Formats: sequence, C-alpha cells, structure tokens
Amino acid sequence: MIKIKTPEQIALMRESALVVSKTLGMLAAEIKPGVTALYLDKLAEEFIREQGAEPGFLGMYDFPNTLNMSPNAQVVHGIPNKEPLKDGDIISVDCGSLKNGYYGDHAYTFEVGEVAEETKKLLRVAKESLYLGIRQFRVGNRVGDVAYAIQDHCESHGYGVVRELVGHGLGTKLHEGPEMPNYGKRGRGKKFAEGMVVAIEPMINMGTRRIKQLKDGWTILTADGKPSAHFEHDVAIVNGKPELLSTFQYIYDALGIQSDEEDEFRSS
Repeated sequence: MIKIKTPEQIALMRESALVVSKTLGMLAAEIKPGVTALYLDKLAEEFIREQGAEPGFLGMYDFPNTLNMSPNAQVVHGIPNKEPLKDGDIISVDCGSLKNGYYGDHAYTFEVGEVAEETKKLLRVAKESLYLGIRQFRVGNRVGDVAYAIQDHCESHGYGVVRELVGHGLGTKLHEGPEMPNYGKRGRGKKFAEGMVVAIEPMINMGTRRIKQLKDGWTILTADGKPSAHFEHDVAIVNGKPELLSTFQYIYDALGIQSDEEDEFRSS
C-alpha cells in the first residue's frame, strides 16, 4: 500500500534518515584493513541509540544485527562476522533507524584500502545510476521511469542489474509500497504523486545479474563470484520534484571527498 506523507511527516522522516547518514559517516572513518564487520556493527548500534533512535534492522524478520554488511561478491543482507577486512575489499553497509515512529534506510559501498580500478568503476557507475534514478522520481512519472534510468546506465557499461531485490516505499514501516525495481520500461508501473517517500537502491553486479543465497537464509551473493555494489537514498517528492532526506555528505566529510552530486536534490 502506498502511503502519502504530509510535510510534517516528511520532516520526521528526514530526522530518521539523517540518523542513518550520520551513522554511515561515523563508520566511514573506521572502515579499514584489519577491522571486522562485527566490530563496526557494535559501533553502529551504540551510535544509533546515542542519537535517540533504535536500530531499524535489529530483530526485524529475526535479523541478528544492526547492519547488513556485504563484502565483495555479497550483494546484500550479509551478516557481520569476525573476519577482518582486507586491503582491496569493498563492503556494502546497509543501515536502518527508527525514530519518532518513522524509518530511515540507506546504504553505501565503501572501498577498503587500495581497490582495483575495475572495481572503482563499478562503484562509480552504480552510484551514478542512483542519481539518474532519483532524477526520474517526480510527479507524473512512473516506477518504470526510475527503473529504466538505472538499468540503462548500468547495462551500457556491461554490468548486471539484480532483479530479485528491489527498493521500496518507506514510512512507519520499513517496507511500504510501491516496490522500486532497478529494471523496467519507461512509462510503466505506479504513477508518482506529491508526498510519496521511497528508498531507491541500485544493486549492481560486475558480471552476471544472477544471484544465490547462502544457507544462513540471509546472505545474497553474485552467482559468478564477482563484486557487487549497492547504494541507497531516501527520497521524497516535494513540490513535484525529488528531494533527498538522506545524505552521503557525512561519509564524504570523513573521507575528504568533494562532491556536488546531491545539490540538485536539496530544497532551496
């Protein structure tokens, strides 16, 4: 079911999203060779609670941790463990928070140490596709317009676009309508309206789009063992146009990165 949000509700959702944004920014300074995902997960839980929020993923559908942490060929839903990160790894960190009755939920794929150029390109293209998709999230457009923009950009670079996992509406529940796939045809699907809030999240594989699941019931991997990238933002339609509720700026501040990629999606 699609639930339209009032300006007041969107303001509360921005607070929830920023809890996640700040958490990812804190983690950005900690992600390095030798660190374990389980250590980062503990830091994240403490940090989220310090901000007056609750971890959004912990215990949901019986998930055992605060973060989904998915290194290298893991696509999403990786369970944090004690294995140290290595130089050259990448790791997708998907984080959720619950504050004021509303969820925030977004993700970023981090480089660990010195990463291969072909892997850097995968991350760059996947993140570019996120913003191309967001640009299509506006009054009068449809789900397929967002999906096509993401798919077309990534497949033009030879990458696989995961079909089985999709973005979603967001609100008092972590998963609301509409589903937001990363593949599709322009002009198809649900029509967007003022006050809609969604999580747009391309999951892009270096090789095949096919995936498999581990016996833990959670971890999703690429079928060919090649790396996968995952980027996600929370976005509302305000005055007919997409407006970001989340931000990667805390990550960029921690890593010393200059970027204007979010400027067009901010309220003036």
